[in-house]
Amino acid sequence: MIVVLQFMALCLALVSTLFLIVATWTDCWMVNADDSLEVSQKCRGLWWECVTNTQDGIKTCDQYDSILAEHPLKIVLTRALMITADILASFALIILVLGLDAVKFLRSEPHIKLRMCYMAGFIFGIGGIPGMIGSVWYAVDVYVERATLVLQNVFLGIHYEFGWSCWLGMAGSTGCFLASIVLTCCLYIFRDLGSYSRNQRSIYKYGRTATGKMYAMDSRV
Repeated sequence: MIVVLQFMALCLALVSTLFLIVATWTDCWMVNADDSLEVSQKCRGLWWECVTNTQDGIKTCDQYDSILAEHPLKIVLTRALMITADILASFALIILVLGLDAVKFLRSEPHIKLRMCYMAGFIFGIGGIPGMIGSVWYAVDVYVERATLVLQNVFLGIHYEFGWSCWLGMAGSTGCFLASIVLTCCLYIFRDLGSYSRNQRSIYKYGRTATGKMYAMDSRV
């Protein structure tokens, strides 16, 4: 059962880390929410803004100014949080791979490999926090900005809502939390159950003393 849990955690970790990295470096954190009469789709990311013509599919992108330039707090904070989540998730994934029972690394030290899985789960839990905060912060800020303009009767011609990159960030962070739960709580529970079952088998195997064997022979007679 422990091997199955490790495989489940590995799948969750791979997908979650991929989602976080793709979300960080794609351009659709905000997408225009105008009517169907628009002939172009406008997307804004953390690093550049792109416009895609809906008729011919031609896509043009404009990169933001230098990283050191002054940017809105929403952009700066989300960048820092998502990059932090990417680094932590990638580091945890490497530790998890090395801690798997199917990997030959430290195969003679099962306790160390188990602790590596625990450590990977702990880091995944920490890494999911900045990813979730950054994604939710960005999404909430988009809707607050839009609601403020509506309340003030300000029409800029384009209204935005959060796009699929933001959804990927939330999904990747949620996957990190799930992988953390599997690697810490579930793995710990089934490790104790496995230890208990092994102890029971050892007692059954070696617990029949000479008196027990004599009693077994008498009972057969």
